[in-house]
Amino acid sequence: MPLRTRSSFNSLVLSSALLAALLVAGCASSSTSSDDSGTPAVHNPRNPAGAGPAQVSLGSSSGYVVLSKAGITNVTGSSITGGDLGVSPAAASYITGFALVADPSNVYSTSPSVVAPGKIYASNYASPTPANLTAAILAMQAAYSDAAGRSPPDELNLASGNLGAQSLAPGLYRWGSSVTIPSNVTFAGSASDVWILQIAGDLDISAAMRVILSGGAQPKNIFWQVAGETVIHENAHFEGVLLGSTGITFQTTASMNGRALSQSLIALDNNAITAP
Repeated sequence: MPLRTRSSFNSLVLSSALLAALLVAGCASSSTSSDDSGTPAVHNPRNPAGAGPAQVSLGSSSGYVVLSKAGITNVTGSSITGGDLGVSPAAASYITGFALVADPSNVYSTSPSVVAPGKIYASNYASPTPANLTAAILAMQAAYSDAAGRSPPDELNLASGNLGAQSLAPGLYRWGSSVTIPSNVTFAGSASDVWILQIAGDLDISAAMRVILSGGAQPKNIFWQVAGETVIHENAHFEGVLLGSTGITFQTTASMNGRALSQSLIALDNNAITAP
């Protein structure tokens, strides 16, 4: 091959390789972006039925009003309505204060604190309970990861984490710190709108304060993804689905319309918790 032809051929090969590399880099850049922290962003699908992000699927954990991996304690007579209570991989001995009455099948227990037809399940009960609970726990963890992975946020570090007197429109909210509710907070939207709140620290609702819904907003469409501890103080009222990485504590006579789904301990004290 003449020298000039060989040189032209080599240049063509190099140009083609460079073009391919640029195309690959461009595709990667278009499919993955980064948020303000430099973390690769995950696509945040929007809600086709209303405002805000798409729903977080609870999968097989949706039948539980209270679900924990580590245990559930009850100081006095709580009232859990509209679904079941479960623990796994913890055994039934980690459900305390419920006066459990075992069914003859040993598949479930009942309790005055879990309103019928709601039942109580633990990992050491008879089949198919262990497998069903494993599926529910995996679904709960998947829901937590889904909520935590949504990006980019519509609001970042709103009010520096102090939600007192705030009115929240549908959307994806993210805080890199703890969130406090020292006075009432309102979720304003329609029955089909969705909220996801990503909280890197703790969530603390002050005594006698309320989460208020307006405009038809529903607790089943509000997802609180909390990496730290959640404390709902005495006589406070909460709305939404709590997806907790660590403990959830309901102080005396605190109430909730929603679900408490925790990867750690859940502590109750004469609380009314109603499925959304």
